[in-house]
Amino acid sequence: MVQDDRPSLNQDKSFWGMISTQFLGAFNDNLFKQLVLLLAIPTGAAAASMASMQQEKQDEAAVLFALPFILFSGIAGYLSDRYSKRRVIVICKVAEIAAMILGMLAFIQFGNLGYTGLLVVLFLMGMQSAFFGPGKYGILPELFRTSDLPRANGIMLMTTFLAIILGTITAGVLKDVLIDKELPMTDQVSKLWIASFVCIGIAIVGTLTSLMVRPIPASNPKLQLTAWSFFIPKSTLAFLRTDWPLVSALGASSVFWLVSGIAILAVNSFGLRQLGLDDTKTSLMPGMIAIGIAVGSVIAGRLCHGKVDFRIVRIGLLGLTLFLAILGATRTATDADKQAALSTPASELTDQVIDDANDVPPPIEESMPALPNRIHLLGFGGSCVALVFVGVSAGFFAIPVQVFIQSRPPDDQKGQMIAVMNLANFTAILLSGVIYGMFDKVIAAQGWPRSHMFLLMAFLLLPMVLFYRPKE
Repeated sequence: MVQDDRPSLNQDKSFWGMISTQFLGAFNDNLFKQLVLLLAIPTGAAAASMASMQQEKQDEAAVLFALPFILFSGIAGYLSDRYSKRRVIVICKVAEIAAMILGMLAFIQFGNLGYTGLLVVLFLMGMQSAFFGPGKYGILPELFRTSDLPRANGIMLMTTFLAIILGTITAGVLKDVLIDKELPMTDQVSKLWIASFVCIGIAIVGTLTSLMVRPIPASNPKLQLTAWSFFIPKSTLAFLRTDWPLVSALGASSVFWLVSGIAILAVNSFGLRQLGLDDTKTSLMPGMIAIGIAVGSVIAGRLCHGKVDFRIVRIGLLGLTLFLAILGATRTATDADKQAALSTPASELTDQVIDDANDVPPPIEESMPALPNRIHLLGFGGSCVALVFVGVSAGFFAIPVQVFIQSRPPDDQKGQMIAVMNLANFTAILLSGVIYGMFDKVIAAQGWPRSHMFLLMAFLLLPMVLFYRPKE
């Protein structure tokens, strides 16, 4: 067991090595994933050129990225307890380099592989992250003092979401700069292989920073590999049966990731299809959520004062629900709004319907949307502000719960408990893709604006607002 004379965070090279490694990995994940998500939303000439891309495929991408966490969380937790977590982290970073190289090949061969090739790489990225997660979170209590854990988690989550901001925005910028939207989809995507050079370089640097983390012994080197190692071990299930507060915290953590997963998909579709933004501005909006989470995480880490404070969780949950509801608000369209819609060039119209048989856009008069009766209340600027507050609330909600899950189990269960947390979280993220697909169909069938997705998300949170009352 690590002694209490461990250095402070600011003086600990391992801390900054771990922060850098996590930052670079999160940047890569979100750069590549956002490129795939933006490509999954059919707009303009790209939609007209491929019958297979007439409907959104964001839900498929979200499900395939989350699926490895469900399939491999058990064995990932076993490996993080059986072997040194530092060793697991380094091996995972090497695997990231391989995944990024395959990503470059998927872009180059898009004409032959189609969107399926990108989805396969996204699955492999999720697999690499599934094995990285238990080591990344489980190593913190072994490297740092218990009193430093709230601050360490706050800084890690802040830098993680800073990486999400930069990775997500960079994806939008690269897509706008590298491709001509008037070209068919195949020609567009093939040019994005250039962006993969950035991803490969970052993966290499992240591997080097992982070597800064000091070696630590395995927490349970005699742990035996059994069939249960691929699922939730019996000992972990037995421990959970005796600890309802921990089970409750795992549920709360999964709700956070469920809402976060739906939010990213909803914001992308909202920006491109309702507000008519370009890829760069659209990618700025999930970046606003990440900014808010980064700020909220640091504030929550400091407010905890070295312990778990569930009052902060309740404040965050209430704020999250409120600001999602505000984001969903619309107003009655004025005559000026309708005139502006009429004057929009046909080339800028979104949500065009494609003729399945002929694989060509319909005549302009058929693809014209109906004049709007409702206009989004906030617009782009107001939505960005509201999304920041959504993120701050989410940070308040997530940090105390995460610290509780990390510190509650005994040392020999921490790695496997983090794996259980990952399993719960990514089951929620997988469900976010499924639920988003269901909400998407409801919104399309009812003729609602895309912003109503946020109202549906707020409705999902209402039971927790009303009934979630964790004890200290």
